[in-house]
Amino acid sequence: MKKLLIITSIFILGFQFAVAQAEHHIEKTAIQKPVKVKVFPNPATNVVNILGLQNSNRAEIQISDAYGNTVLQHHWAIKNNALNIPVTSLDSGIYIVTIRSKEQQIQTKFFKK
Repeated sequence: MKKLLIITSIFILGFQFAVAQAEHHIEKTAIQKPVKVKVFPNPATNVVNILGLQNSNRAEIQISDAYGNTVLQHHWAIKNNALNIPVTSLDSGIYIVTIRSKEQQIQTKFFKK
């Protein structure tokens, strides 16, 4: 009887450990909700404003054309959860903005008039 009690206790502790590990794994691999950012004006002429970002001391901002060629690249600080990107030097067309920092990685598009 004592052996059965010991085996049952070990089984229960092992099961509880496995459940705790599984819950920890689920927490670590949970899919993050996509960040909703607002890009305006769209189409843009002089400046593109992006709202809904996380503040960062140093973010890499990359603008690519529709073919994937990088046309602008800067490192800027993001303050007040917003970014203003001058685009007067760009030709008319579709562009993709990629924002990378330790706080976030966002990709969105805009049209240049």
